[in-house]
Amino acid sequence: MEQRTIGGRPVSALGYGAMYLSVQGRPTEEQGLEAIHAALAGGVTLIDTADSYCLDDQDRGHNERLIARALRQAGASADMVLVATKGGHTRPKGNWDVDGRPAYLRQACEASLIALGVEAIDLYQFHRPDPKVPFVESVGAMADLQQEGKVRMVGLSNVSVAQIDAAQRLVTVVSVQNEFNPWQRRDEASGVLAACTERGIAYLPYSPFGGGGRAKGLGKLGPVAAVARAHGATPYQVMLAWLLAKSPVMIPIPCSTRGAGVRENLGAATLTLTPEEIGALEAMRPA
Repeated sequence: MEQRTIGGRPVSALGYGAMYLSVQGRPTEEQGLEAIHAALAGGVTLIDTADSYCLDDQDRGHNERLIARALRQAGASADMVLVATKGGHTRPKGNWDVDGRPAYLRQACEASLIALGVEAIDLYQFHRPDPKVPFVESVGAMADLQQEGKVRMVGLSNVSVAQIDAAQRLVTVVSVQNEFNPWQRRDEASGVLAACTERGIAYLPYSPFGGGGRAKGLGKLGPVAAVARAHGATPYQVMLAWLLAKSPVMIPIPCSTRGAGVRENLGAATLTLTPEEIGALEAMRPA
């Protein structure tokens, strides 16, 4: 598979997002392990997770523990697969909330180290800015964790250009993980994607298929359907190929809860779109 980089470290151009293996409606643990193994067998060397990918705060770290188990089973060492996790979200009674206090981020990092079974986290991303806590205080905590050797690289999630700028005055930001799909392209208008491209910051688009019900309607978008027919590909493969073509820093992290779905998504790595096809996909503005 084509290689891209995060903080100078080579990773597969397509990563694997493991969130749906651990939240509400999750598959059995055996099915989850099968999906992760399929990603590894397909050449994926970037797995995205978070301590909050779980059912609730009592289940915190479920996704990280599942990934750690799958890596052990596959005999995949830390230098073979980059595991990116996140801290800053909480799951009170199954709901989603944020906590960007430095003390909480330190606590979350320590718990993630244990859940992943590592001495240092490859890539630790601040999951979401907390309106109750100054952004620079939260990022400062991430920088401290890196200086202490608990974190190798620092990234951000759900951020603006201004927040990237503020963070870069405190720490080297190697990744930005924001939502990006045909229905959500605000990072083009806001300049986030351009800033990442210009600065060599890896851009990890989450919900690349639109998330939830929208993903099922991806094949109903005219340009996507036309390109899929022309290549004998799935709408999901077309979408991933489009994202890969948008920027050399783009590293999509699609999730499938089935091994077959993972293998299908990875077919996008060998799908080459023509300039005309890319233009048609770029022109999409679905309601």
